[in-house]
Amino acid sequence: MSELINTDKLPQDVQDKFVPYARELLNLYPGRVRAAAVTGEAAGADYHPRSSQITSVFVFDEVDFQIYHQALKTVAAGVKKGITAPLLLSEQYLKSSLDVFPVEFLDIKEKHILIFGEDLFGGLDIKTEHLRLFCEQQVKGRMIRIRQAYLEVGLQRQGVEAMLKDSLYSLIPVFRNLVRLKGQSPAVNKEEIITQLAGAFDIDGAVLLSIFRDRSNDEKIGGQDVSVFCEKYMNELQKLARQVDRL
Repeated sequence: MSELINTDKLPQDVQDKFVPYARELLNLYPGRVRAAAVTGEAAGADYHPRSSQITSVFVFDEVDFQIYHQALKTVAAGVKKGITAPLLLSEQYLKSSLDVFPVEFLDIKEKHILIFGEDLFGGLDIKTEHLRLFCEQQVKGRMIRIRQAYLEVGLQRQGVEAMLKDSLYSLIPVFRNLVRLKGQSPAVNKEEIITQLAGAFDIDGAVLLSIFRDRSNDEKIGGQDVSVFCEKYMNELQKLARQVDRL
């Protein structure tokens, strides 16, 4: 049986669900797993059993199709318990993809609990320029998509609010890393991240916070017509994109 480490550092709910799951996965691949870690919220104090997913990464000597095929039953059972399908990567893929997925791997680097093998994550070298370029691509990409989406749904009076919220929620990880690029430690709380971003890049945080906090689903934001906030949101993203380009 594969020996796990640091399981006492996991939240109790994660221990109960993930430890048997991890052992089952490791036993499918004797001698092939170099490292395994719990990542994201499940590795931190912001884990909530009712709402948080349990995420993880397993690094192999090599990855082939059979590795995925062998894991199907275990992963399917885990999904029913709130365990997201794990990242199954080769060590070579991990090391060669830091420039392509800098945000994802930086999050793993900064928020993981090693449960098996060698810590291949703590020493990951994420280049600042790769992180900046990725954030710029994400902000500008969201701007393009929200403009296109508004053209499609703007006359329907339905869907604009959901479009705004989906766009903003998807950018929170990007905002977190933009705060990092300004030399600050990003907060855990999402509203605080938005406030940090607004201060660091001199944009109107009230616009973003109004969208983030709205729960009414009535095609209004803070009691105002959603189209008004759509314009404000796009203006703030434009200002942010210009500043990120200059970093």
